[in-house]
Amino acid sequence: MTETSSSPSTPSAAPLQSLRIERGSSGPGRRAWVRWAVGGLALAGAGAWWMGPRPVTVQTVSVVTATASQQHVALTASGYVVAQRRAAVASKATGRLVELNVREGSRVKAGELLARIDASDVQASLVAAEAGVRQAEAGVRQAEVEQLLAQAELVRNKGLQAQGFISPQALDAVQSRLKGAQAAVVAAKAAVAAAQAQVKVQEVARSFTEIRAPFDGVVLVKNANVGDVITPLSSAAGTQGAVVTMADLSTLEVEADVSESSLAQVRQGQPVEVLLDALPGVRFLGQVGAIVPTVDRAKATVTTKVRFDQLDARILPEMSAKVNFLKQPITAADQQPLLAVPAQAIDRQAAAARVWRLQAVPGTTDRFTAQAVPVTPGRTLGELVALRLAAGGPQPALKAGDRLALPSSGTALHDGAAVRLSQP
Repeated sequence: MTETSSSPSTPSAAPLQSLRIERGSSGPGRRAWVRWAVGGLALAGAGAWWMGPRPVTVQTVSVVTATASQQHVALTASGYVVAQRRAAVASKATGRLVELNVREGSRVKAGELLARIDASDVQASLVAAEAGVRQAEAGVRQAEVEQLLAQAELVRNKGLQAQGFISPQALDAVQSRLKGAQAAVVAAKAAVAAAQAQVKVQEVARSFTEIRAPFDGVVLVKNANVGDVITPLSSAAGTQGAVVTMADLSTLEVEADVSESSLAQVRQGQPVEVLLDALPGVRFLGQVGAIVPTVDRAKATVTTKVRFDQLDARILPEMSAKVNFLKQPITAADQQPLLAVPAQAIDRQAAAARVWRLQAVPGTTDRFTAQAVPVTPGRTLGELVALRLAAGGPQPALKAGDRLALPSSGTALHDGAAVRLSQP
């Protein structure tokens, strides 16, 4: 007999399986909802950007510093400050430099000893020449004694001849001796003059070893030092020519090159304004002193010499300069610096004139905001207009270098307006 057994009865497993959640499956409804949410956010952001304020594209100019004298400028030329009295001081003798009494910047008077070269050989020649003078003077005294003796003998022989003690021939011999003595005196005196001239020659030679200032001035360059060999022409190796270079600073003027084609706008005595690169912001008045009557063929320019009306201690030789040739004389008031802008930068659409200053947005280099600054237009300076800032304005004052937006009929600017710069 075969016996079978059955397991105890258990609940069915199918209902439990139906309650299990399948991971990784969100269902079609959930995926659609996410897509609609993302799209809605993107559309909202795009709408907000589109409806928000758009940057205004503007052209810009800058606030500059100008002067009223600029409207009278007929021509501008460049040049350099030069001293009309300038010298490279050298020696006419050859020798080793043993004394130098000046340096760069030293102020000297005419005739002042600047340097000295070795003069031992010249001094020895001078001593010998002075001895020659003394020797020649002794010869004169000896010749004069011989002359006195000859005169006394002639007087005695004339008496003897009158008494008949000597012949006329003997008297003639005594007279000839006297004439010879007189001639010897003249020759001796001439020898003294020659010796004295030789002394002067040696004194001049000694003066060549003393280098003195030819005029009042200032030492610009020291060309040699103690121990250098000085020669009149420094063609040999290891020698120097000039010891110092000096100039008279009271003769400073500007030499400017004027184009040949513009020469008709320049005349002698014409007022000018001189600007030096070394002294920015300082303007010197002057006038055309001379026009050199020749043309530089290579540059097609004419050199014009400009004199300063008043020299300044800060003006130095070889400074580069710009010369404004003026149509009419100007005053010191015309040289005062003024803030100015191009005429088109002034916005006259509102009740009061104003300009639009651009302020950079902090942390950026290409984003700006517009800021209205009330101004009062002043005098016209050529293409520029001078500005007088409105008193009590809420904005800080303008300054040179500030960037301004150019207003236009199709551009609406207001305080705080976002601005971007137009591309050139």
